[in-house]
Amino acid sequence: MRFCSNYRVTETAICQNGEMATPRFFVQNFGCRATQADGAALEAQLAGRGLPLAASREAAEIVILNTCTVTATADDDARSTIRRVRRENPNARILVTGCYAQRAPEELAKMEGVEWVVGNSHKTQIADLMAGASPEASELPYHGQILTGDIFETRDILTAPTLEFGSEASADRTRPNLKIQDGCHNRCSFCIIPFVRGRSRFVSADDVVAQVHALAATYKEVVLSGINLGRWGREAGSTLRLADLLRRILNETSIERLRLSSVEPMDFTDDLLNLMADTPRIAKHVHAPLQSGSDTILRRMHRKYRPRHYADRVQLARRLMPDAAIGADVMVGFPGETDALFEESRAFIEAMPFTYLHVFTYSERPGTPAATMTDQVPIRVRRDRNRVLRDLAAQKNEAFRQSLLGRDFMAVTLDPPGRALTDNFVQVALDMPYSPNRLVRLRPRSLTTLGVLASIVAA
Repeated sequence: MRFCSNYRVTETAICQNGEMATPRFFVQNFGCRATQADGAALEAQLAGRGLPLAASREAAEIVILNTCTVTATADDDARSTIRRVRRENPNARILVTGCYAQRAPEELAKMEGVEWVVGNSHKTQIADLMAGASPEASELPYHGQILTGDIFETRDILTAPTLEFGSEASADRTRPNLKIQDGCHNRCSFCIIPFVRGRSRFVSADDVVAQVHALAATYKEVVLSGINLGRWGREAGSTLRLADLLRRILNETSIERLRLSSVEPMDFTDDLLNLMADTPRIAKHVHAPLQSGSDTILRRMHRKYRPRHYADRVQLARRLMPDAAIGADVMVGFPGETDALFEESRAFIEAMPFTYLHVFTYSERPGTPAATMTDQVPIRVRRDRNRVLRDLAAQKNEAFRQSLLGRDFMAVTLDPPGRALTDNFVQVALDMPYSPNRLVRLRPRSLTTLGVLASIVAA
């Protein structure tokens, strides 16, 4: 087929020479691993309907923006991208989906060039919409049509392996992320995610095992991810837990390394941590969101643990896995965070055996209880506290990397050649290029800006 710019997506296009054309599509994802996985699944579905993938936004007749809304900055990025697409490719028709589309569809539909807004509640219908087969879509006006519904009634999960290009510690073409859980039952007072992702739900164990089995034929490492990954299996009628799933994967597939993405602290059970410690095929990498080290602030956040509970889990992980990466998400500037409460949080973080931190500045999300709290922290103070914790994180990370020098660790080599990622989540610059997607034993020799310089000692 040929491509031309004279088309409507829900009709067959006709080029000037009379040949039939099919519009090309391009998907751009914003935000977390779950959004990346949704985007990969969308690409697969659209390709299955016969739509060709464009090489860039500029070359596409359909541009799908798969949005995030976790912060105001994420919303700004989505709106800026819509305007940019209009400038660089004015003939493109824009479909906006994802979390922002679920939260504020009317806001997006008013933007120039936006033809469709499809919430997470209807994301599985996008392929039908693009093929002109959605009964709901056919009844809606052509411009700015909105497809959203009650996200808490959604039971579907879009899932497909995805590769993270350009991300922190990215492993281009070598470490697929597989989303096996979506949604969240928690109601943290600052978080909009349950209202745009819906209830917690999970991919069946049989399907997960089958997907990992297929990936193991190509990849050495697979990362399991979700919105609230530790809740995998915790639904009515299920007796399985995340550790049970891991055992099935280890027993029934040949994957050489599994890595867990973020897991809530109290879901790091003794069983899960012992399994991670005892099994070389599971990466020694614990990422447990903290948000704050202040008891008062955790209560205001409606988090389900206190600093002492969190410390118990992290300290057990360190005892069982002395060289493990231990990371956390931390928020500064939450409403009511006084100087004293911030210092309480900072001191707690300093005392914990963290090897890295993801530090976030609190951002008001419309519709959340925290957004209506009266004791908001000034933006300048939030930013100052962010810098304090980033400096502390850098010190901890450097000390951790220093402790690894001269000792051997397993790592997966990355693409492009010359990089690797250790079992305990340290970025490696190799002293010579090496084929990607291999598990190797290496020895760190010196520190780099963000990682280590190392030599391969066994392949």
